[in-house]
Amino acid sequence: MTPHSLETECVSADSTPVAVSVVVPVTERCDALDQIYCVHADILRSLVPSFEFIFVLDEGFEKAAQPLHGLVDKGEPIRIVPLQRHFGEATVLMVGFQQARADVIITLSAYFQTLPEGLHTVMSYLNKGYDLVVTRRYPRQDPWINRLQNRVFHFAMRLLTGVQFHDMSCSLRGIRKHVVREVNLYGDLHRFLPLLAYQRGFRVVERDVAQHPADFHSRMLRPGVYLRRILDIISVAFLFKFTKKPLRFFGLVGAGLFSGGLIISLILAIQKLFGLTGLTDRPLLILGVLLMVLGVQTASVGLLGEMIVFTHARKMKDYTIKDLLKAKS
Repeated sequence: MTPHSLETECVSADSTPVAVSVVVPVTERCDALDQIYCVHADILRSLVPSFEFIFVLDEGFEKAAQPLHGLVDKGEPIRIVPLQRHFGEATVLMVGFQQARADVIITLSAYFQTLPEGLHTVMSYLNKGYDLVVTRRYPRQDPWINRLQNRVFHFAMRLLTGVQFHDMSCSLRGIRKHVVREVNLYGDLHRFLPLLAYQRGFRVVERDVAQHPADFHSRMLRPGVYLRRILDIISVAFLFKFTKKPLRFFGLVGAGLFSGGLIISLILAIQKLFGLTGLTDRPLLILGVLLMVLGVQTASVGLLGEMIVFTHARKMKDYTIKDLLKAKS
């Protein structure tokens, strides 16, 4: 079998239904993918009648997927989806969700992050009717610097959104397909899927699973990554609270800026009126006027956002219907 024909066979969708689709986004780094498959497939065989594994490869990971080709030849339920270039984890996940045939989807990292037995916990709570099962590596065995970063990140999220999660970086999750149809992932928003699903009204639960020993090493990211994380937190907090009421956010910020500039300008005007000091060469005057102008502009952005929301409000769905009861005909 040529590599091209193998790729075509793996990417093409099969109409045969399965109970569970396992999506493995292969991006940034990975362990031996054949081992990832084997240890988790052994657990799933005891839990569900049928399953499939979908390995979505970001650019540059085709060689890492070579061991999977032999498993495909043996008839293992594996599909390989290589992408043309680097797109990032959010896009890779969305591709995997689109390829999934089952109504129940499990996501795994391409490296050992949790023990395979965590699948028992995920499937147990999916069977209880939850829409999204989020896992938390507990107890954490990795270095203190990892735990500190995790606590700071989740403290900021709880402070800005009011919702408590403990380990949104853990990739082991169980998701019903109607959730991924409603939640659009882009950029780095895959990390905040539990928050976005909770905002839509889906039933979300977080449960503890054991951390894998291979995940015990310390992780320090580049400064630019931390900056992007901060911007992501601000973005998600805005989406979480102000999607349909942008004027409340921009109006509050604009009012603060305008008030600060007005106070500075009034103080300078009083000083000039009573002859205490002149306005010539006073940088504070420029600052006061600038703050008032910025305040008006910021509030105008919020007003423009309100107009856009009003125009498209009928198309914006931020709720989920749990069930529909009606009389039998």
